Amino acid sequence: MIRIGEGYDIHALGEGLPLAIGLVQVPSSLGSVGHSDGDVLAHAVCDAVLGALAAGDIGAHFPPGDPQWKGVASRVFVEGVAAKLRERGGRVVNLDTTVVLERPRLSPHIAAMRAALAEALGCDADRISIKAKTAEGLGDVGEGRALEARAVVLIELG
Repeated sequence: MIRIGEGYDIHALGEGLPLAIGLVQVPSSLGSVGHSDGDVLAHAVCDAVLGALAAGDIGAHFPPGDPQWKGVASRVFVEGVAAKLRERGGRVVNLDTTVVLERPRLSPHIAAMRAALAEALGCDADRISIKAKTAEGLGDVGEGRALEARAVVLIELG
């Protein structure tokens, strides 16, 4: 059985915080504000896979109000979601993602992000696409106060 899932996340940016995107630390003076490490791409990927499984969203599995998830690296979430996919006999056919952020430029980090997400999901990196876009100066993202990510996944269940 083939299924599709869609995921989305947005986080505010704050001065002096680390910036994790796609399970990679990206050098920046601004970082993502979040209960965990605020990795918008990892969170969107989790929601996409969970959506394809009809299993709710990331907050249902890793509640942001639960102190055990405070400051946790999002790799834990992606690996947890990947385990749920494997439990159902599933695999990622392909994952297409977009990160929207004014700065820094993400192109130097995309190969590392693809590799990290592939490892955490248990698939080949050639099944993962990551695109980086700007918001052309529009809204909170365009004005550099936030970043967002979208993900669409196609999975096959055994």
